[in-house]
Amino acid sequence: MNDQAPVTPAVAFPDDITITGLGLILREWTDADVPVMTELFNDPDVDRFTPLHAPFDLVAAHAYLNTARRTRAEGHRLQLAITTDGRTPQGEILLFHARADNGGLIDATAELAYAIGPRHRHQRLAARAVQLITDYAYTTLHFATVVLRIAAANTASTAVARTTGFHLTEGPPLTIEGARGPLLTWRHHRSTGRNP
Repeated sequence: MNDQAPVTPAVAFPDDITITGLGLILREWTDADVPVMTELFNDPDVDRFTPLHAPFDLVAAHAYLNTARRTRAEGHRLQLAITTDGRTPQGEILLFHARADNGGLIDATAELAYAIGPRHRHQRLAARAVQLITDYAYTTLHFATVVLRIAAANTASTAVARTTGFHLTEGPPLTIEGARGPLLTWRHHRSTGRNP
């Protein structure tokens, strides 16, 4: 018997998504972005703190884009290029329906993940993208809560979480498929940005 919840679309994403604000334009990936993906994601920190493995070459980039399109079409995950001009990707932000340890969906809870290319760090791109897509998760997709799962050693992402109104929960570290180590959960609530 399978104890996991059935795989069903989590969110009805709009057909065409562009999110603008805070000096950013978050947009869908295109085929033309594949070479840039290799520059952004073929990086030791991306390898250390995300499910993306180095070396991240053109073959990996094509496969990643195909998976992004499939999971978006299924309503499971939204992956957007982070840009400042609507053209050149400087990183990526993901939004998906959060899952519990047993694989079941957590009601009305979105999870975010992101990566910024090494040449584009220290510009508050991650914090601005998190703030922008958190608002989108509440106002357009109607989630009640947004979470981040961050490795304790990832001090840069911990700083982003604090800056954007997320608060560390008291839950135990989670071991999630694809993650390199246990992850701590940071939570944001629409009403106050704080835990109840």
